[in-house]
Amino acid sequence: MKPFSDNNEVPTVEPGDLEITTHGFADGISMQLAKKRALHGPNETLTKTELNLIIDKAAISFGEFLTALGVDWQNDPNSKDTPRRVAKAYVLDLWKGRYKPMGPITTFPADNYDGIVFDGWIALDSMCSHHHQAIRGYVHVAYIPSQYGRVLGLSKLNRIVEHFGRRGLIQERLTATIHNAVNQVCERNQGVAVLIDASHNCVSCRGVRHQKSRMKTQMFSGVFADTDSPAKQDFYELIRGTA
Repeated sequence: MKPFSDNNEVPTVEPGDLEITTHGFADGISMQLAKKRALHGPNETLTKTELNLIIDKAAISFGEFLTALGVDWQNDPNSKDTPRRVAKAYVLDLWKGRYKPMGPITTFPADNYDGIVFDGWIALDSMCSHHHQAIRGYVHVAYIPSQYGRVLGLSKLNRIVEHFGRRGLIQERLTATIHNAVNQVCERNQGVAVLIDASHNCVSCRGVRHQKSRMKTQMFSGVFADTDSPAKQDFYELIRGTA
């Protein structure tokens, strides 16, 4: 996204502009999409044919995985199509943020508004990159535009959460990724706050098996970052529903 000079402009963030996941980590876009963008430009997307090819290859590999585990899946009517079902679930749903762009995000002039913008209790259905177990909970996001800054449509905060949540990240990186995306989109903001409160199946269903354990992560910048910041207190109060 190019910097704007006129507050009446309506800049649009293209799909490639928000790909800010650190290179070398396995929770970014797929290698197929990364290669295509490297060759043809940052806003390239995968075609339906290319997605189906990924699903086909993944289904074969998952079948081999089940065989290695000693599962006679090919002779079980309930399991013989499982490799393809799992592959489709990953590509088209659970990890769709790796393969499909979020879509352009248009921002608008703040029109002298410099108060807090809050969107809370955004449902999160994600997956950790360690054991590929579910992460479920809620995300709370806030930012404060400057008088001459930009704001975005409320649903776009939800879309940012959904896009990066559907990749397979540890919660700490997901928190930072959502924060950095909002910070990038809302140019000239005075601060961004993100808090995630979630349960992890890798804790509740395996290992220690603690059913009620929850993990909270948060990231603040700008006016939210100060320890005694009124903005930070407002953020917490909005989450509690007392503001």
